[in-house]
Amino acid sequence: MNLVLQGVGNCKARLERIAALTASANLTWLGDSAVRCEGIAFSTALSQTIEVAAQAAQLDTTYSIGLHKMSDYKLVAMDMDSTLITIECIDEIADMQGLKPQVAEITEAAMRGELDFAESLKRRVALLEGLDASALERVYDERLQLSPGAETMLKAVQAAGLKTLLVSGGFTFFTERLKKRLGLDYTNANELEIVGGKLTGKVVGGIVDAEEKKRTVERVCEELGISPSQAIVMGDGANDLKMMSISGMSVAFRAKPVVREQANVALNFVGLDGILPLLT
Repeated sequence: MNLVLQGVGNCKARLERIAALTASANLTWLGDSAVRCEGIAFSTALSQTIEVAAQAAQLDTTYSIGLHKMSDYKLVAMDMDSTLITIECIDEIADMQGLKPQVAEITEAAMRGELDFAESLKRRVALLEGLDASALERVYDERLQLSPGAETMLKAVQAAGLKTLLVSGGFTFFTERLKKRLGLDYTNANELEIVGGKLTGKVVGGIVDAEEKKRTVERVCEELGISPSQAIVMGDGANDLKMMSISGMSVAFRAKPVVREQANVALNFVGLDGILPLLT
């Protein structure tokens, strides 16, 4: 069994301290912020000890059998809100209506898996009725930021020839701009209905919910002639679990507990580029 430990910045002293707990005689340093401990004798007790110590040291831990290579994968699929970007776009749009607390509460419950996503989206979008469409541009220009490590990760996987998919329960207004800005290959998201320059409180067509996210990953894989096991899928909320479940590597990024528990990889401290030390 192998274990990759990683943190932010030069954290070599912390990495050495936690790596010592594994009793591994074979450490491979991946710069000053990541180390792979190879051939460790895995046990539940050891895992629990390492997890507690790593959490206290603000280090992420990823266990694997064998080594994973970048060439094992052909697609990286990402959720948008709170994964590729730091915000929930609908919450920020609602802030323009003075309704952010009400909408954010529904968003949070949906991401925890406590509400049906499609129904929760309809409820939230309905609250935006009458808002001037220029609010979308303001959110993009003033509030949207990429998550830490996003550009580094994307440049690395794109240079290696992997295709990229942004699939979101958010909105096409944002996914299409990010597609152009970041050179992404595929996108799928919900389209807000706009009439006379104002939001109607409705979406156009079907809703991109958990099932549609999964179908999107499957469709893109079929188009590329690959298996979903050759896809890396990243997300943070309960509506990402279905698409993550069919992937070869599922990555929970700053995710809700229900997502962290089911993912192969949980990145709580490092950026999205935290997948790179996992791929030799």
